[in-house]
Amino acid sequence: MAKLLNWVDFQRKFVKNKIFTPLDVRRGFGVSTKTATLAIHRYHKRGLVERLRRGFYTFPDLPVSDLYLASRLYEPSYISLEFALSYYGIILEAVYTITSVTSKATRTFRARGQTFSYHRLKTIAFTGYRVAKQSGFSFYLADPEKAFVDLTYLRLRSGGPPVSRFHKEKLNARRAIRYANLFGNAKLVAVVTTSLR
Repeated sequence: MAKLLNWVDFQRKFVKNKIFTPLDVRRGFGVSTKTATLAIHRYHKRGLVERLRRGFYTFPDLPVSDLYLASRLYEPSYISLEFALSYYGIILEAVYTITSVTSKATRTFRARGQTFSYHRLKTIAFTGYRVAKQSGFSFYLADPEKAFVDLTYLRLRSGGPPVSRFHKEKLNARRAIRYANLFGNAKLVAVVTTSLR
């Protein structure tokens, strides 16, 4: 335990990761879960460690991209829906919540003054994303067409209207229809096809 309480060793070991969990501490120092959790708790109490959400931590003064956080706070997930469409310039509205999809349960978190929203998709439709980079940080981002289809699917499922004002010329209709077929939902395929004509 003496080694774990050495703050310099602790910081050096995890600063490159940006985000760490009690499991990371346990593996990094070869200690028990109880010891790892206690160390994080003590550092957090002293203001040396910042809690992002339950079980996820960083260092208070460490600059971390919100898009990187979005991909790490709730895994597996990728940025999609309104935020991705705004990121690509497909919709003109400013989107302040970072919207993602996940194969897990729907969740919303707030960290560092930012809201991160995750919506559940069927596992079979959890595809159509790539690794993107911003300011040296990597994150998972939906293809433009997949973000459009994901949003259309969730709106249909909740009884909301489909996306109406967007730059359709920035979307590949064939690719979007291919993604829509993954959901096994004929209405979704029809709406996506009609929207992109």
